[in-house]
Amino acid sequence: MQSNGIITLLTDFGLRDGYVAIMKGVILGIAPRARLVDIAHEVTPQTIGEASYVLQAAYRYFPQGTVHLVVVDPGVGGARRAIVVATPLAFFVAPDNGVLAPVVDEARHQGDVQIVELTEPRFWLPAVSATFHGRDIFAPVAAHLLCGVGLRALGRPLDQIAPSVVAEARFDGQGALEGQILHVDRFGNCITNVTLSRLRDCGIEGKLLVEIAGERVPGLYRTYSLGPVGIPMALIGSSGHLEVAIPNGSAAKALGVTAGDRLRVTLGASA
Repeated sequence: MQSNGIITLLTDFGLRDGYVAIMKGVILGIAPRARLVDIAHEVTPQTIGEASYVLQAAYRYFPQGTVHLVVVDPGVGGARRAIVVATPLAFFVAPDNGVLAPVVDEARHQGDVQIVELTEPRFWLPAVSATFHGRDIFAPVAAHLLCGVGLRALGRPLDQIAPSVVAEARFDGQGALEGQILHVDRFGNCITNVTLSRLRDCGIEGKLLVEIAGERVPGLYRTYSLGPVGIPMALIGSSGHLEVAIPNGSAAKALGVTAGDRLRVTLGASA
């Protein structure tokens, strides 16, 4: 698979500082014709599971051969490895901290997956700091991939990567599915690790209750506009994940919840 000239960026850097622009400058210095696309830079700082969800929701809509650069890296400068992954659809450059685990698990059902630990400094910047590998290692490697450098030139092959930091939603054996919030979007919608396929596996579909922050939230609604204004409701969002939302409001603010908070899904009254 050849790179198609696109590099996406997903970080927790925000836009207040110059970190994202610096990474783009490094990429363009190596690959001036690169097309750079921002997926998101407002991931909650150091929240690997949230970054993993955002990546998994977005990457599949890019053309084959896209290079996805992910820098949510609370272990920067520590023992975690730096890796590149090639799947049948795309390349991924990231720290090996679990952020790529769901993408790799999914890709292994689609075909061959190659994983390489980044051990070749000739593809990095000449001086590598202990605190900004996004600039010094990940950005230059993504640019070199775009320019046609082969995976094996970048380092040594690996068979496995770090597992996901987010457990799959778990059936408790008493008629309930236990999960957690993965991401709170700009609208305050609470996107969870409970998927439609998991609900179907557990026989929970169509009529359910979500117990979260002491509240019992009914579902499933088909879309946001069908719920009562100002009242929490549950639905399956565009990524195929269960969401808790409030029409014309923020469920996260109203319920006082954030990424990582737990929830419980049971059979219940119809929406």
